[in-house]
Amino acid sequence: MVETAGDIEIRSATVRDAEALAGIYEPYVRDTAVSFELVPPSPEEFAIRIERVLARYPYFVAEREGVIVGYAYAGPFKARAAYDASVELSVYVEQSSQGGGVGRALYTTLESKLVEDGMTNLYACIAYPREEDEYLTYASVRFHEHLGFNIVGRFHGCARKFGRVYDMVWMEKLVG
Repeated sequence: MVETAGDIEIRSATVRDAEALAGIYEPYVRDTAVSFELVPPSPEEFAIRIERVLARYPYFVAEREGVIVGYAYAGPFKARAAYDASVELSVYVEQSSQGGGVGRALYTTLESKLVEDGMTNLYACIAYPREEDEYLTYASVRFHEHLGFNIVGRFHGCARKFGRVYDMVWMEKLVG
């Protein structure tokens, strides 16, 4: 599957993309509280993660002029079969490409594929600052709100990174 949005081409991810995707993700782990991982995964670990997702769910990359600038994928909301029509989404965009439509293009493609596959509920679990700081802003929540997601729950003080305490919010979009 290949789709285009302006100068952005969206295609299915492969394990061969692991090094590029790990490179996009690394600054989120190392320099922000967007991800609560503390150690960036290696390209080898990333390849395993990609393979695991692709066994059941869609995983897309965005390219601009042949260079990967972002990725998005779905995963299980919960492991039990009763939740099979619900998925959790993730999206990461190379930092210099943020705000240029890459995330929207990825999520639009991902959502279309998920609806085609019979998914009805989309969820995003997002790091949420008590106050914006140099490690975490409300940008991800605002991005999801623009795409039709609503906050449906908040976990208080559940994560610690950079010596600070952060909350998490669950956002939901009903598509079926």
